[in-house]
Amino acid sequence: MTFFSRRDALGMGAASAAGLLSAGNVMAGVRQGFKVPAEEDAHEATFMQWPVNRQVHPDRVFLGMLQQTIADIANTIVDFEPVIMLAAKADHAKARRFLSNKVELWDIPTEDLWARDSGPLFAINPEGQRAITQLNFNGWGGKQIHKRDGNIAAEVAQVLDLPIRDTGLVGESGGLDQDGRGTLIAHESSWVNKNRNNLTRPQIERRLLTAFGADRVIWAPGLWNEDITDYHIDSLARFTSRDRVLIQLPDNPDETDPFHMAALETHDILLDAGLTLDVIPEPTRPRVKSLDFVASYANYYVCNGGLIAAQFGDPVTDAIALAALKQHYPNSEIVTLNVDPLGEVGGGIHCATQQMPAT
Repeated sequence: MTFFSRRDALGMGAASAAGLLSAGNVMAGVRQGFKVPAEEDAHEATFMQWPVNRQVHPDRVFLGMLQQTIADIANTIVDFEPVIMLAAKADHAKARRFLSNKVELWDIPTEDLWARDSGPLFAINPEGQRAITQLNFNGWGGKQIHKRDGNIAAEVAQVLDLPIRDTGLVGESGGLDQDGRGTLIAHESSWVNKNRNNLTRPQIERRLLTAFGADRVIWAPGLWNEDITDYHIDSLARFTSRDRVLIQLPDNPDETDPFHMAALETHDILLDAGLTLDVIPEPTRPRVKSLDFVASYANYYVCNGGLIAAQFGDPVTDAIALAALKQHYPNSEIVTLNVDPLGEVGGGIHCATQQMPAT
C-alpha cells in the first residue's frame, strides 16, 4: 500500500482549490464509472478534524474534553491504519500534545470535528483512479458556522491533486449508509429538505445514485428539525454486508418520543424492502442521562482489521452491542471507547471519521 502524505502531495504540484472547482476542472466525463467503496473495504488512511471553534463550543473545559475524545479515537485507529488530522497550522502544537506521534497533522483549517459530513468523500473508478465527491456541506442547512469546514473537501482535493465530482447536491455523507454493492439507505429529512436542496426526491435520488455508483435508494421519512442533522441515518442503521443491516431500537418505545417512532418506522420500511435486520437495544442506563444525548452503538467505524465502537456504561446493552458487532465483523478486532463528549454534542465515532479507500 502506497500512502502519500501532505508533503508528498505538495511535491507533486497540487492544483489550487479554486482551479479544481472551476467549470473546466470539475471533470466533465468523470461521473460515470466511479463508486464509493464500502467502509469495510481496504483503506489507505482515515481523515479526522480537530475541533477548535469557540462559537461552536464556547465552554473551554468541554472543548478540551472533545479534543481529548477526538485524540483517543485517532490514537486508536492509527494502530490499524494511517490517520490524518486536519487542523490549522496554529492549532498543531496543542493538537500534538493530545495525539500520538503516528498521527499526521495537515495544515487545513477546521472549525468542528465532523469529518463524516464536511470531510472528503472519496470515490474510485475501475482504473483505480480516485476523485473527491463533493456534497457541498452547508452546516446542516445553515445551522452552524462552516466558513472553514465548508472548504475542507476542496482543500484535501488540492493537496492530493484529485479532481472533484460535484454532485449538484447539498448534504452530508452521514445522511446515508450504503453496502458498497449498490444499495443506499437514507432519511428524506436529511436530503429532501429546503435547507439543503430545492429538488424533488427523484432528482436527489438520481444524483445520489450517480455519486455513489449505486442502483437503488431505500428511503424512510426520518425527522425534520428535531436535531441539527435532521436525523442522520448513520446513528440508527448501518449496513454490515450486502442487504444486511444492524439497527438500534428502544426496548420500550416511548410513543411521545419522535425519534423512537421514526426509528420504528425506518425499521419497518427497511424490512419491507427486503433487507435482513439485526436489532440491538439502545442503552437504558448510560453514564449521561441528558435527553439530548446521542447514545448510538450503530455509529461505529470500520478500519483495516479493526472496528472502533462506543460503550456507554450500561453493562447489559454494552455487552449485547459488543456481541452483535463481533458476530457481524468476525475478522475485526473490536475496540470500545468512552466517547460521551461526542454524544453530548449529537454524534459519535462514525461521525468523526472519513475513510480514504485504497486503490
